[in-house]
Amino acid sequence: MIITRTPFRISFFGGGTDYPAWFQEHGGVVLATTIDKYCYITCRHLPPFFEHKHRIVYSRIENVQRLEEIEHPAVRAILGWAGCEKGLEVHHDGDLPARSGLGSSSSFTVGLVHALSALEGKYISKEQLAENAIHIEQDIIHENVGSQDQISAAFGGFNRIEFNRNNTFQVSPIVLNGDRFHELQSHLMLCFTGFSRIASEIAKSKIENFKSREVELKKMKDMVDESIQILQNSNVPIGDFGKLLHESWQYKRCLSDKVSTPEIDYLYEEAISAGALGGKILGAGGGGFLLLFVKPELQAQVRERLKHLIHVPFKFEGSGSRVVLYQPNGLA
Repeated sequence: MIITRTPFRISFFGGGTDYPAWFQEHGGVVLATTIDKYCYITCRHLPPFFEHKHRIVYSRIENVQRLEEIEHPAVRAILGWAGCEKGLEVHHDGDLPARSGLGSSSSFTVGLVHALSALEGKYISKEQLAENAIHIEQDIIHENVGSQDQISAAFGGFNRIEFNRNNTFQVSPIVLNGDRFHELQSHLMLCFTGFSRIASEIAKSKIENFKSREVELKKMKDMVDESIQILQNSNVPIGDFGKLLHESWQYKRCLSDKVSTPEIDYLYEEAISAGALGGKILGAGGGGFLLLFVKPELQAQVRERLKHLIHVPFKFEGSGSRVVLYQPNGLA
């Protein structure tokens, strides 16, 4: 039995420039971190004593004979890509809801690819793990997804991720002194709006608008290095990072009329009026988690204003996707 643990991510700046349709022409860059909320994948070879050959357990249970019969699109694609011939049992558990803007789909893909590799007794590098997940999601499943989620899930940590026109990428960890790092973490709040959405549909509308939104996307790209300069200069108030998040959110809302909704706009304005300096809807938009930048002394009143939402405390994490249980023969 193999169990992998793969983190979810928060993207601060540059989202949208990680889509191949953009970075293959303009280059792209994002600033993102993984957090201590995870996707867990349990995987084992299924003994040949059952009526079914494969068993897939997530929000529902699938017992099938052939890979083509699997209804879960990512599992079907990943097992087919891996050429799995032996019977498999795959269980998925997550700390947070799916379709909520934290890159959960890519964390699932990375985690399952990692588990299958370990089950075969093969080491896979973080770079190869990310590349495989990008290939599966973009070229096999044909999801309208960018390339940052898979890289964050595989590598972990707080990183500047650059996307080159030739489809390569570079991961550069952000170096901060301890006080500044904790100052940033202490100003961040994560709230679940209660709205889930199909990210691919929203992403598709953004991709279709790329040509007419070049100005906004270039400004959002420039904000990545501007935000890093704020963080690395302790003489600059940390609040400037929050104000830049607010500015970036205004640009992101322009990328498609599906990114925000009247309900999300209302929640965001309530948070701002209660003391937040900035924030954004994470991921493609349309729902999911609302990230807010709030001075610690004002967070209680923001929580009170948004008391109908679920507040999720979190910390940054730096390990990326990991095999946390390795018993390939089912032995302790």
